[in-house]
Amino acid sequence: MKSLTRAEEQIMKVVWELDGGMLMDIVENMPQPQPHKNTVATILKTLVEKEFVGIEPIGRFHKYLPLVSKQAYSKSSLVNVVRGYFDGSFSSVVSFMVDEQNLSVEDLETLLNQLKNK
Repeated sequence: MKSLTRAEEQIMKVVWELDGGMLMDIVENMPQPQPHKNTVATILKTLVEKEFVGIEPIGRFHKYLPLVSKQAYSKSSLVNVVRGYFDGSFSSVVSFMVDEQNLSVEDLETLLNQLKNK
């Protein structure tokens, strides 16, 4: 799956949250300071070209619909980070997070329980 720029990700988050919307719906739901509608329109065009967003014509306007789910993109992004920075080792990611104190003993116990239940 192709990666997205930070600006593209911001717009995709709104498209996912709305489950699609018109240009002005997307602009109005962007975090402050909101980008200009022309900027959003340009990025939406790129997202259409990257096949993350589809277009449903409604009269002379377009409704932009997500073609890639947030879950699918999140999974792909995480796998790419693990491959690119941790040599494909998820255990290295967990070790790193423990070292950085981003993962507690309780979190590790929860993960172990999830693994045991699968």
